[in-house]
Amino acid sequence: MAISLESISRSTGIKAPRIVVHGGPGLGKTTLAAGAPNPIFICTEDGLGKLEVDAFPMMQTFQDVLDAITVLYTSEHNYQTLVIDSLDHLEPMIWQHLCDTYVGSKGERYQAIEGFGYGRGFLEALNLWRQLLDGLDALRNEKGMAFILIAHSEIKRFESPTTDSYDRYQIKLHKRASELVQESVDCILFADYKTVIEKEEAGFNKTKTRGISTGQRYLYTEAKPGFIAKNRYGLPSELPLDWQAFSDALTNNSSQ
Repeated sequence: MAISLESISRSTGIKAPRIVVHGGPGLGKTTLAAGAPNPIFICTEDGLGKLEVDAFPMMQTFQDVLDAITVLYTSEHNYQTLVIDSLDHLEPMIWQHLCDTYVGSKGERYQAIEGFGYGRGFLEALNLWRQLLDGLDALRNEKGMAFILIAHSEIKRFESPTTDSYDRYQIKLHKRASELVQESVDCILFADYKTVIEKEEAGFNKTKTRGISTGQRYLYTEAKPGFIAKNRYGLPSELPLDWQAFSDALTNNSSQ
């Protein structure tokens, strides 16, 4: 491709957002996604409950997921948002697909991703993750579709190079896959209950601190020591766990 000053163009504002929502079970992540404009679901687990939404049949393989994305890309439809629920149930499908299709230079095959040895299987799996993300970006860039990737959270130790290590909520994926997904999206939203801190006297001039849940569910849009989050839109650091609240914040920010 020839590069010149004539090849420079100006971006046209906010495109359809690319979103990851992670958090504990039962918080309402899927309900949040169901509130997005004209959603279509690709389900890798039975998490829709009583929600009335359009969805492909339950995915059994990674190829099923790719085929569903291809159908959305090649067909005329009115869907505006693709939801994958969930990433951590999709990951074993990716691993199995790798084992089913990989043939080494000496004809070697593997029954499980650990069989590659020295973490090499997880590196090979990144190519399949990139294939998935490329397909999602094609829907976004050429069909104008937003996408929401739902994931569960897990608590893992974070080895910080600048402070002592600490625990935090992270996306429940293999480390390298999680890093790739995080780099590829515009928003990582952490869903959790609102917690307030109370201090009480414990005697002998000491105080005891405890966190109390308010029962209110929030989306956190900026990283804190306790969890992974980010956004590229300058959103408020926390929002009610509701699609309309997120959409209003996104619209208000883009109009400023």
